[in-house]
Amino acid sequence: MFKNFFGYELVKEYQTKRADKRDSKVDSKIIKLAISVIVSLVLWNIPIDSFGIPGLTIVEQRVIAVFAFATLMWLTEAISSWATSVTLIVILLFTCSTSGLWLFTADTSTTPLGELIGYKSLMYTFADPIIMLFLGGFILAIAATKTGLDVLLAKVMLKPFGTKPSNVLLGFIMATGIFSMFLSNTATAAMMLTFLTPVLKSLPADGKGKIGLALAIPIGANIGGIATPIGTPPNAIALKYLNDPAGLNMNLGFGQWMMFMLPFALLVMFLAWILLLKLFPFKADKIELNIEGETKTDWRSIVVYVTFAITILLWVCDKITGVNSNVVAMLPVGVFCACGIIKRSDLEEINWSVLWMVAGGFALGVAMQDTGLAKHMIESIPFNTWPALLMIIGSGLLCYALSNFISNTATAALLVPILAVVGTAAAENLAPLGGVSPLLIGLAMSASLAMILPISTPPNALAHATGMVEQKDMMRVGLIMGIVGLVIGYAMLIMIGKMGIL
Repeated sequence: MFKNFFGYELVKEYQTKRADKRDSKVDSKIIKLAISVIVSLVLWNIPIDSFGIPGLTIVEQRVIAVFAFATLMWLTEAISSWATSVTLIVILLFTCSTSGLWLFTADTSTTPLGELIGYKSLMYTFADPIIMLFLGGFILAIAATKTGLDVLLAKVMLKPFGTKPSNVLLGFIMATGIFSMFLSNTATAAMMLTFLTPVLKSLPADGKGKIGLALAIPIGANIGGIATPIGTPPNAIALKYLNDPAGLNMNLGFGQWMMFMLPFALLVMFLAWILLLKLFPFKADKIELNIEGETKTDWRSIVVYVTFAITILLWVCDKITGVNSNVVAMLPVGVFCACGIIKRSDLEEINWSVLWMVAGGFALGVAMQDTGLAKHMIESIPFNTWPALLMIIGSGLLCYALSNFISNTATAALLVPILAVVGTAAAENLAPLGGVSPLLIGLAMSASLAMILPISTPPNALAHATGMVEQKDMMRVGLIMGIVGLVIGYAMLIMIGKMGIL
């Protein structure tokens, strides 16, 4: 998190509370860790015939064990999600790669050892083009914060909504959503909650409108992130597998993603506004907005403003320019570093844990593909006999359920590699509904729509920390918005899939 970002103290307090909570559950986490390790070791060592997958090799069995380890660790959070990702990559490097320990790479068993993973392929996941896309987004966010661009944009976005309570509520939802399309959801929520604090104080103590305004921030942050490939990690993970030259190779661009996901996000945010007005009506007739903050006008700030605009324009027009979004993301990195806008100390503020978390999911995908496990899964499970609609919607519901309790990034990193394999196997079956695209994009969308609990997403936790939102209110609104979003989202994905737009 950025120390000069509006709302930094709020995020810091949230992280401190989480750390205190973790410290109080050390014994529980040791038990969870022990269970995860034991289950993984059992899968690592049981007879290979027990899996019922013809042609399974020793290396593939190890990948299954590592996959189970990652799943259990992400579900239980015995250690942090990013630490789990790094750990699984290290395990794969030493036990399943071409540069692993002799003990694990020597073919001394009667059972075939199998295809080892190229160690470079695993290590490349730390610098995958999608990781660079996120890095560019983080650099943009830091620069915008340092120059006051975020405050300027907040003032500009909220000013048209006036002082009428219902309009101010819509303004906060939309402004938060637009910010979260390009900035960290957590940072956006923290910043907007800071702007909201004086507004909440000006409202009647017994009015329900306060609850609606506080909930507008996490709703806007969670839904807004769906609109762009960099809005939230699950989007980038899905895009990685959709565009993989060695896989689906669909060449889905930044602007193409926004063409259908931006209208969806705006529609769902508008429906959220109606829901919040219905559930939490205002008593006040007028709300005064007072957004404080300095907007700088020196030459470095002008460079940031211009580069920010050019970067977004190039992202949206990537199909026209021929420059893909990953390359475009390096433009602000190069410009800001060369101009001295981003300094060495600023690099410490990048959320590296998110990047490493995503890398772990990519590594699992590499392991499944390169060892041949994915191929054997396809051959052993008759995916082509499954109803296409059940496969698409069922996977989305599973993703939604998991994401309400664990990191949406972890959920996407867990499910997308599997469903990419499943989708490839069932491509013919899925074709009438748009192919593999609705399957994987639907997973990313479902992960972002999961927001029924304070623990579901950091923006939810930040809103709950204000004391204005009770868990029952968050659960009610989150569940309704989840159902509405899933229905509209899958209807849209299937419709444009049938039309051949995807």
